[in-house]
Amino acid sequence: MSMDTSAFDATAHALSLRDVEVVYPDGTVGLRPARLSLASGSFVVLLGPSGAGKSTLLRSLNGLVQATAGRIEAAGIGDIHARGALRRHRQRCAMVFQQHQLIGRLTTLQNVLTGRLSYHSTLRSLWPLPLADKRLALDCLDRVGLIDCALKRVDELSGGQQQRVGIARAIVQQPRILLADEPVASLDPATSMRVLGLIHSICKADGITAVVSLHQVDLARRFADRVVGIGGGSVVFDGPPGLIDESVLAAIYGAGVPAPRVPALPAWLDMESVQRHRGALLEAAR
Repeated sequence: MSMDTSAFDATAHALSLRDVEVVYPDGTVGLRPARLSLASGSFVVLLGPSGAGKSTLLRSLNGLVQATAGRIEAAGIGDIHARGALRRHRQRCAMVFQQHQLIGRLTTLQNVLTGRLSYHSTLRSLWPLPLADKRLALDCLDRVGLIDCALKRVDELSGGQQQRVGIARAIVQQPRILLADEPVASLDPATSMRVLGLIHSICKADGITAVVSLHQVDLARRFADRVVGIGGGSVVFDGPPGLIDESVLAAIYGAGVPAPRVPALPAWLDMESVQRHRGALLEAAR
């Protein structure tokens, strides 16, 4: 069921993995040698059960997990672990985490602004960020439907709202690549649809290459351009979601997986900009 990616033209792809393997210090194999090339602007889902190696593969793409063999190449950069390359790669490679990774005592706007820190020196980041960054952060909150919450402490928000703050923090980086590690695992089905639909719509609108790890088959079928199935640390399937059948699911999960019912995509994903608060928020953010 796997595709041969060895002949792909690396220049047409945002990321390429060349026999990348991850073995942890205790000898646990997190990822067996994998060759993948991820097309620019595509929405790729890493599908598999917990512990299959999805997070290991995903986090290796921005160096949060160190590959023990092989190489990872990014368009315009080359090997991301070459001298000086990882910082540049991470600047344009944003990440959305399962557990949000927000600072509860800070406002929603302040949390989003942390996504701009990589564009400033350590010394400059000790001072208030430029007004242009604050305008951009407000625009990103607008896009995820949270501009009304810009001055609220983030620990006052619901789980779904906090995950949308995480999305805004990621897109304020103006990334070329967005990695999302089980971004809806802790959310209920309806909220999961809203959050993943939001990630998908923003990435498609902005031409961002997305790599999203999931364990929900129906969400992968609905949103993915391409599904990479991970089982036992190996890539066992690579292809369009329409080819996922019981034999593919058996290869990924070890048994047939019933597809859960998924609620309809909500109308709020087509939300219009909320402009009436922008002036007051900008003044408060000065």
